[in-house]
Parts: sequence; structure tokens; C-alpha cells
Amino acid sequence: MGFGNIGLPGILLITVVVLVLFGRGKIASLMGEVGKGITSFRKGIHEGAKELDEDAAETAKDITPDSEKDKVWA
Repeated sequence: MGFGNIGLPGILLITVVVLVLFGRGKIASLMGEVGKGITSFRKGIHEGAKELDEDAAETAKDITPDSEKDKVWA
């Protein structure tokens, strides 16, 4: 039996049981912590991608010596 067979009444029953066991305040604070975790994760991903872009730009810099830049290769 998979979770696809629960249906709306089952989800509502599970929600009620969780609310009774943990209370609204505890669930609200838990969801707040989950939200902070997701935000922190996204920020870390963004900063990591930015750092990789900066590293790639640094390695892609033209390192040709000045004496060689104006030469025309035939």
C-alpha cells in the first residue's frame, strides 16, 4: 500500500492527530525552522554558484604576454 491511496480523508485525519499530539505552537515553530533551513540552503547554493562563476572567470583571463598579443598568425 502506497501513500497515493491515502486520499483527502486520510490526510485530514493525520493532520488532526499531529495537531493533537504536538499542538499548534510547536508545529508553527517547527515550520518556521524548516523555512529558515530552506532559505539558508538556497542562499548557500546561490553563494556557491557565484563563487564557481568567479573562479571560472579568473581562469578564463587572457594570460597571453603583451609581446605576443599583436602578432598575426598566418
